[in-house]
Order: sequence, then structure tokens, then C-alpha cells
Amino acid sequence: MFSHFMVGSDDIEKSKVFYDAILSVLGYPQGVIDAKGRCLYINSNGVLGLTKPINGEAATHGNGMTIGFKVDSPELVDAWHAAGIENGGVTCEDPPGVRASAERKLYLAYLRDPFGNKLCAAHYL
Repeated sequence: MFSHFMVGSDDIEKSKVFYDAILSVLGYPQGVIDAKGRCLYINSNGVLGLTKPINGEAATHGNGMTIGFKVDSPELVDAWHAAGIENGGVTCEDPPGVRASAERKLYLAYLRDPFGNKLCAAHYL
């Protein structure tokens, strides 16, 4: 359904360190800086981009927005979360663990990146 996500950052290199760390846990290669100074993570499923806002104003996080990464196991969710914390992320919501509703059961972890964007690693149990 989605082709790409762009995440605002006022420091692309700082953000690249963080995203390289959490995405490497999930098996993705390091981001590539393009001619416009954006950092791009490209695969057959789409693109995650890190960019300075085009309007020249400071980057801000989207209130109510979460970018979720599909993960293959609870152990990888935990490793993703740890890599994020070690590289400038901040844990948010409840600690990593099982969340259940009548419809489904998931193992989740939430982080905010160095610029406040909310991320989630999700493994469907």
C-alpha cells in the first residue's frame, strides 16, 4: 500500500547512525546519501528516507504518527530496541513485550528516534 516514508531530521548524519543501527538488526544495508543530501534505505518493499524539511524549517515529529517495522521474532524486536537505545533513541510507551487484543497478539517495542519520530518493531504471534 505504501511506496515510501520520509522522516524529517535536522542532522542527517546523526539520524543515519541511529537508523543504520536499528535497520541492520532487521537485515537491511546501511543508508545511502543521495545528491540532495537525503539518506535513503531502499529495498523491494519500498523506501525509508531521512531528509531535512524542504521548507527550510526545523524538523518536527508527527503527533500521532508511528512508523512500524515488521520483524521476524521477539528476539529481533528486543535487539532492534537495544540498538536504538544504544544509538540515541529513547524508549516510549510500555517496555518491549506482548500486547494482545481480541483480534491478535503481537510482540512490540517502541522508540523515538533522535528527532522524536515514533517507531515500532512488531512481531505477529
